[in-house]
Formats: sequence, structure tokens, C-alpha cells
Amino acid sequence: MTSSNASSQEPGDTLAIDDDFDPDLLPLGDIRRYPNHRPLDCGQRAFLAVGSGVACLAAPWRDDMISAFGETTGEWALRRLRDDMLANEEGRRILAERPRIRTVEGGGSIDLEALRRLPEGSLGRAYADFLDRYGYSPDHRRTVCFVDDPELAYVMQRYREIHDLNHVLLGQGTDFLGEVVVKWFEAFQTGLPMCVTGAFLGSLRLRPKQTRRYLQEGGYLAYALRTGSDADLTINYYFERNWHQPLAEVRQQLRIEEPPNLK
Repeated sequence: MTSSNASSQEPGDTLAIDDDFDPDLLPLGDIRRYPNHRPLDCGQRAFLAVGSGVACLAAPWRDDMISAFGETTGEWALRRLRDDMLANEEGRRILAERPRIRTVEGGGSIDLEALRRLPEGSLGRAYADFLDRYGYSPDHRRTVCFVDDPELAYVMQRYREIHDLNHVLLGQGTDFLGEVVVKWFEAFQTGLPMCVTGAFLGSLRLRPKQTRRYLQEGGYLAYALRTGSDADLTINYYFERNWHQPLAEVRQQLRIEEPPNLK
């Protein structure tokens, strides 16, 4: 399973969390807890979890099914991740301020032109270069809708929006090998079932040459597992305040190793 950021995706129209949204003012019978919330009963949630999981196996490029599977199976992991954020000073600040990694036009604070003007080797420049190389936009990440708790919905949204930044930190592209490496890293970081299944099943789709680089001693699998378990949580890093920092220093701060250079 990959988390495609293809330009054909429809960007979310509103924020996952809106401080002006008051559930008490909704019409009788409307049980939404945030603007995009789509409440499900237990049966609906189980059906969607199984159905989206099967769809992910059949069509791993279906970002809508990947999103649904992640949201309907991730509550326990999201609660643990939220607790980890609350135990960290910067994580608490992120939860309190709820920043969005989106462009200004998309409801966030990112000025892509400003990032492109940053020095080569900086975090922001590397992120802008990554987006430009693959034709991505931070606004194309789907908005969370199937997580009931508003705070957990934000945690899921934050995880989703830093995915491309994890690619940058790990020095990985968006082919199957790059996605598998990032998914193993995220599996250790978040514990989300979608990351674990995505990493394992994605590895089965690797081409022979990719598989050799993945499995060899000192290869990408060992790198992903070691870095995922040893690194600080990237969800606790306030990327928006550190675009100017050298990427090498950010990696050092988060205890992320330089990626292997295997041909």
C-alpha cells in the first residue's frame, strides 16, 4: 500500500478541525463532531475497515481506500500517539495550535515560493524540491473524516501531512521501494495497522533488483527498522518553524541516520 499524493486527488475543502465549529449548534440528529466528520456505527466501521482493506490489496494506488483503512483501524494507535505527543513539549504545542502542512491558499501557512528560495540543503528547500520533482502539492492530502474523536482526527491528519516530509528525512523517492522504507519507518513511529500492512504487502511487490537492495546486509529494510525504532517521533517536530534549518541538522536532532546509498 502506498500513500499516493497524485495530483488527481481532490484536496479537502475544509480543515479536519475547526475551532469555530460547535457541535451543540448543529440541527437535531446531526452528530458530527467536526466539519468533515462522517460518524459510523460499529457495523459500518467494521464493514468499511474490511472493505477498504480488501480494496487496498487489489488496488494499492487507491488513496481513498488507504485513507479509509487507516482511519477505521487506527484508534488504539492514535490514542497512544496522542499520549506520546502530550508527553513531549513540542508535541503538546502542536496539539494545542493544530498547524496544517498546507499552502496558504489551502488553509495552512506554507509559501512554496519562499521555500524554493531557501538555501540548498535546508529542510524547506529539500521539501519544496521533493514536491516539485514528483508534481505533488501539500493540499492534496485527504482530509480525515472517519475518526470520531476530534483530537485523534487531528493526530491522524498530522501524520498524513508529514508523510512527504518523512520521505525527505529518509532520503526516499516514491517508487515502491521508497514507499516501503517510509512505511516501515512510520510503522515503528506510529503503530498504525495501515503502516504495518502497507510495509509488509508493499515489500512483496518489489522488483528483483529492489528486493536485493531491500534485503541485503546493511540494506534498506535494516535501515528502515533501525531508524524507525531509534529516531525521535517526527510527529513531535514542528516542521513549519524550522524550514530554514539544514536538513543534516534536522536529521541529527531527530536521530535519523543518513540513508544508505545502494545501487
